[in-house]
Amino acid sequence: MKVFIYIIAILAGSVLSFESAIYGKLGENIGQLETSFYNFLMGTLILGILVLFFGKGEMSFVPKAPKWSLLGGILGVIYLTVIVVSVPFVGVGITMTAVIIGQLIMSMVVEHFGWLGIERTRVNKEKIFAVIAMVIALILIY
Repeated sequence: MKVFIYIIAILAGSVLSFESAIYGKLGENIGQLETSFYNFLMGTLILGILVLFFGKGEMSFVPKAPKWSLLGGILGVIYLTVIVVSVPFVGVGITMTAVIIGQLIMSMVVEHFGWLGIERTRVNKEKIFAVIAMVIALILIY
């Protein structure tokens, strides 16, 4: 089962790189903020339909959720907008490599301290080496 999840995650990453290239070009044509708005508008419409027909949760509980757990929407806007702005200037490869480095570093910090209810996993030399290898990859791609 874990192998299947790894494969799905790899596919999601490849789709994200493809999406970044598309939105980088769209940002040049319609504007960067407009591209982010378009992304979230389409996502809202599509997910609204999916929730309407297949949703099993309770949207009415959103105000009762821990306030920090609602930051995902804001962080998603920042993330996508930075990608839309970055791709035309430095390309998909450098943008996505830098994003992955940021994800690796923050995931290590979150797991190391057990933030947000995540099980604590200490930073070790292998994880630090992985980040260093990614930074070297970024330099080589540049």
